[in-house]
Amino acid sequence: MEKIFKGVIHFKQEDYESHKELFKELKKGQKPHTFFIGCSDSRVIPNLITKTLPGELFVVRNIANVIPPCNINDGTYKCTASAVEYAVKYLNVKNIVICGHSNCGGLKALFYSKEKLEKLPFVNRWLDIIRPLKEKVKDIKDEGLREWEIEQLNILAQIENLLTYDFVKDKFEKEELNIYGWYYIIETGEVYNYNFEKEEFELIG
Repeated sequence: MEKIFKGVIHFKQEDYESHKELFKELKKGQKPHTFFIGCSDSRVIPNLITKTLPGELFVVRNIANVIPPCNINDGTYKCTASAVEYAVKYLNVKNIVICGHSNCGGLKALFYSKEKLEKLPFVNRWLDIIRPLKEKVKDIKDEGLREWEIEQLNILAQIENLLTYDFVKDKFEKEELNIYGWYYIIETGEVYNYNFEKEEFELIG
Protein backbone atom coordinates (compact mmCIF):
# COMPACT_ATOMS: atom_id res chain seq x y z
CA MET A 1 0.00 0.00 0.00
CA GLU A 2 2.95 2.34 0.47
CA LYS A 3 3.28 2.61 -3.31
CA ILE A 4 -0.40 3.52 -3.60
CA PHE A 5 -0.21 6.18 -0.86
CA LYS A 6 2.80 7.70 -2.61
CA GLY A 7 0.80 7.64 -5.82
CA VAL A 8 -1.99 9.63 -4.18
CA ILE A 9 0.52 12.25 -3.06
CA HIS A 10 2.07 12.39 -6.53
CA PHE A 11 -1.38 12.78 -8.08
CA LYS A 12 -2.19 15.77 -5.87
CA GLN A 13 1.19 17.43 -6.36
CA GLU A 14 1.62 16.77 -10.07
CA ASP A 15 -1.39 15.52 -12.03
CA TYR A 16 -4.04 17.48 -10.14
CA GLU A 17 -2.04 20.68 -10.26
CA SER A 18 -1.51 20.40 -14.01
CA HIS A 19 -5.28 19.98 -14.56
CA LYS A 20 -6.57 22.12 -11.69
CA GLU A 21 -8.97 24.13 -13.84
CA LEU A 22 -10.42 20.97 -15.35
CA PHE A 23 -11.14 19.52 -11.90
CA LYS A 24 -12.79 22.76 -10.80
CA GLU A 25 -15.04 22.57 -13.85
CA LEU A 26 -15.84 18.91 -13.16
CA LYS A 27 -17.13 19.91 -9.73
CA LYS A 28 -20.27 21.11 -11.50
CA GLY A 29 -21.00 17.70 -13.00
CA GLN A 30 -19.97 15.26 -15.67
CA LYS A 31 -20.66 15.18 -19.40
CA PRO A 32 -18.75 12.16 -20.70
CA HIS A 33 -18.89 11.57 -24.44
CA THR A 34 -18.19 7.83 -24.19
CA PHE A 35 -19.39 4.92 -22.08
CA PHE A 36 -16.55 2.40 -21.75
CA ILE A 37 -17.47 -1.17 -20.78
CA GLY A 38 -14.34 -3.12 -19.94
CA CYS A 39 -12.97 -6.03 -18.00
CA SER A 40 -11.96 -5.73 -14.35
CA ASP A 41 -8.54 -7.09 -15.31
CA SER A 42 -5.82 -4.94 -13.71
CA ARG A 43 -3.93 -4.83 -17.01
CA VAL A 44 -6.74 -3.02 -18.84
CA ILE A 45 -6.77 0.70 -18.00
CA PRO A 46 -9.38 2.62 -20.05
CA ASN A 47 -8.00 6.15 -19.64
CA LEU A 48 -4.45 4.96 -20.30
CA ILE A 49 -5.42 3.12 -23.48
CA THR A 50 -7.50 6.02 -24.82
CA LYS A 51 -5.41 8.90 -23.45
CA THR A 52 -8.57 10.55 -22.10
CA LEU A 53 -8.87 13.02 -19.24
CA PRO A 54 -11.18 12.87 -16.21
CA GLY A 55 -14.75 13.56 -17.26
CA GLU A 56 -14.47 12.05 -20.75
CA LEU A 57 -15.25 8.40 -20.01
CA PHE A 58 -18.09 6.90 -18.01
CA VAL A 59 -16.77 3.45 -17.09
CA VAL A 60 -18.10 0.14 -15.87
CA ARG A 61 -15.83 -2.87 -15.46
CA ASN A 62 -16.63 -6.46 -14.56
CA ILE A 63 -15.39 -10.00 -15.11
CA ALA A 64 -14.99 -10.54 -18.89
CA ASN A 65 -16.63 -7.21 -19.87
CA VAL A 66 -20.10 -8.78 -19.81
CA ILE A 67 -23.41 -7.01 -20.41
CA PRO A 68 -26.31 -9.10 -19.08
CA PRO A 69 -29.28 -9.23 -21.48
CA CYS A 70 -32.08 -6.86 -20.52
CA ASN A 71 -34.38 -8.40 -17.91
CA ILE A 72 -35.64 -5.97 -15.30
CA ASN A 73 -37.87 -8.46 -13.49
CA ASP A 74 -35.61 -11.38 -12.58
CA GLY A 75 -35.25 -10.25 -8.96
CA THR A 76 -31.51 -9.62 -8.99
CA TYR A 77 -29.53 -6.42 -8.55
CA LYS A 78 -28.51 -4.78 -11.80
CA CYS A 79 -25.04 -3.29 -11.55
CA THR A 80 -24.00 -3.25 -15.21
CA ALA A 81 -27.54 -2.74 -16.47
CA SER A 82 -28.00 0.30 -14.23
CA ALA A 83 -24.76 1.75 -15.59
CA VAL A 84 -26.01 1.23 -19.17
CA GLU A 85 -29.28 2.95 -18.32
CA TYR A 86 -27.58 5.86 -16.57
CA ALA A 87 -25.04 6.39 -19.34
CA VAL A 88 -27.52 6.31 -22.21
CA LYS A 89 -30.68 7.82 -20.72
CA TYR A 90 -29.26 10.34 -18.25
CA LEU A 91 -25.75 11.22 -19.39
CA ASN A 92 -26.68 10.94 -23.09
CA VAL A 93 -23.31 9.55 -24.13
CA LYS A 94 -22.65 9.54 -27.86
CA ASN A 95 -20.50 6.42 -27.93
CA ILE A 96 -20.36 3.03 -26.25
CA VAL A 97 -17.14 1.01 -26.37
CA ILE A 98 -17.18 -2.65 -25.37
CA CYS A 99 -13.55 -3.55 -24.83
CA GLY A 100 -12.39 -7.15 -24.52
CA HIS A 101 -8.77 -8.16 -24.30
CA SER A 102 -6.20 -10.90 -24.80
CA ASN A 103 -5.45 -13.46 -22.08
CA CYS A 104 -8.84 -12.86 -20.42
CA GLY A 105 -9.03 -14.77 -17.14
CA GLY A 106 -12.82 -14.58 -17.06
CA LEU A 107 -13.12 -16.41 -20.35
CA LYS A 108 -10.46 -18.92 -19.34
CA ALA A 109 -12.61 -19.67 -16.31
CA LEU A 110 -15.26 -21.09 -18.63
CA PHE A 111 -12.94 -24.05 -19.08
CA TYR A 112 -12.14 -24.60 -15.40
CA SER A 113 -13.04 -27.93 -13.83
CA LYS A 114 -16.31 -28.26 -11.95
CA GLU A 115 -14.34 -28.60 -8.71
CA LYS A 116 -12.45 -25.36 -9.30
CA LEU A 117 -15.60 -23.44 -10.18
CA GLU A 118 -17.35 -24.67 -7.05
CA LYS A 119 -14.80 -22.63 -5.10
CA LEU A 120 -15.84 -19.52 -7.08
CA PRO A 121 -19.66 -19.58 -6.80
CA PHE A 122 -20.24 -15.90 -7.62
CA VAL A 123 -17.91 -16.06 -10.62
CA ASN A 124 -19.51 -19.31 -11.74
CA ARG A 125 -22.99 -17.76 -11.62
CA TRP A 126 -21.76 -14.73 -13.57
CA LEU A 127 -20.25 -16.99 -16.23
CA ASP A 128 -23.68 -18.45 -16.96
CA ILE A 129 -24.28 -15.35 -19.10
CA ILE A 130 -21.45 -16.24 -21.47
CA ARG A 131 -21.31 -20.03 -21.09
CA PRO A 132 -22.98 -20.62 -24.50
CA LEU A 133 -19.79 -19.31 -26.11
CA LYS A 134 -18.05 -22.58 -25.19
CA GLU A 135 -20.18 -24.41 -27.74
CA LYS A 136 -18.95 -22.12 -30.53
CA VAL A 137 -15.29 -23.00 -29.94
CA LYS A 138 -15.63 -26.64 -28.88
CA ASP A 139 -13.96 -27.94 -32.06
CA ILE A 140 -10.87 -25.73 -31.78
CA LYS A 141 -8.09 -27.91 -30.37
CA ASP A 142 -5.32 -25.31 -30.28
CA GLU A 143 -5.65 -23.50 -26.95
CA GLY A 144 -4.13 -20.24 -28.18
CA LEU A 145 -6.42 -20.11 -31.21
CA ARG A 146 -9.43 -20.99 -29.06
CA GLU A 147 -8.56 -18.18 -26.66
CA TRP A 148 -8.24 -15.66 -29.52
CA GLU A 149 -11.55 -16.78 -31.01
CA ILE A 150 -13.65 -16.82 -27.85
CA GLU A 151 -12.36 -13.42 -26.72
CA GLN A 152 -13.53 -11.86 -29.96
CA LEU A 153 -16.80 -13.79 -30.00
CA ASN A 154 -17.48 -12.52 -26.50
CA ILE A 155 -17.21 -8.91 -27.65
CA LEU A 156 -19.78 -9.56 -30.37
CA ALA A 157 -22.05 -11.37 -27.91
CA GLN A 158 -21.97 -8.36 -25.59
CA ILE A 159 -22.90 -6.04 -28.46
CA GLU A 160 -25.92 -8.28 -29.06
CA ASN A 161 -26.80 -8.16 -25.36
CA LEU A 162 -26.43 -4.39 -25.32
CA LEU A 163 -28.97 -4.11 -28.11
CA THR A 164 -31.57 -5.99 -26.04
CA TYR A 165 -32.03 -2.71 -24.14
CA ASP A 166 -34.74 -0.88 -26.09
CA PHE A 167 -33.43 2.58 -25.22
CA VAL A 168 -30.00 1.60 -26.60
CA LYS A 169 -31.33 -0.05 -29.74
CA ASP A 170 -33.60 2.91 -30.47
CA LYS A 171 -30.77 5.46 -30.30
CA PHE A 172 -28.40 3.18 -32.23
CA GLU A 173 -30.88 2.69 -35.07
CA LYS A 174 -31.54 6.44 -35.20
CA GLU A 175 -27.76 6.98 -35.42
CA GLU A 176 -27.84 8.99 -32.20
CA LEU A 177 -25.50 6.50 -30.54
CA ASN A 178 -22.38 4.76 -31.83
CA ILE A 179 -21.39 1.30 -30.64
CA TYR A 180 -17.84 -0.03 -30.93
CA GLY A 181 -16.35 -3.42 -30.21
CA TRP A 182 -12.66 -3.30 -29.28
CA TYR A 183 -10.14 -6.08 -28.82
CA TYR A 184 -7.08 -4.99 -26.87
CA ILE A 185 -3.83 -6.97 -27.09
CA ILE A 186 -2.03 -6.56 -23.77
CA GLU A 187 1.48 -7.52 -24.87
CA THR A 188 1.58 -5.28 -27.95
CA GLY A 189 -0.68 -2.38 -26.97
CA GLU A 190 -2.65 -2.86 -30.19
CA VAL A 191 -6.39 -2.28 -30.30
CA TYR A 192 -8.64 -3.79 -32.96
CA ASN A 193 -12.01 -2.22 -33.76
CA TYR A 194 -14.89 -4.30 -35.10
CA ASN A 195 -16.04 -3.33 -38.59
CA PHE A 196 -19.76 -4.11 -38.74
CA GLU A 197 -19.85 -4.05 -42.56
CA LYS A 198 -16.88 -6.34 -43.09
CA GLU A 199 -17.69 -8.37 -39.97
CA GLU A 200 -14.06 -8.42 -38.84
CA PHE A 201 -11.74 -6.73 -36.36
CA GLU A 202 -9.39 -4.15 -37.84
CA LEU A 203 -6.29 -2.69 -36.25
CA ILE A 204 -6.76 0.93 -35.17
CA GLY A 205 -4.02 3.01 -36.77
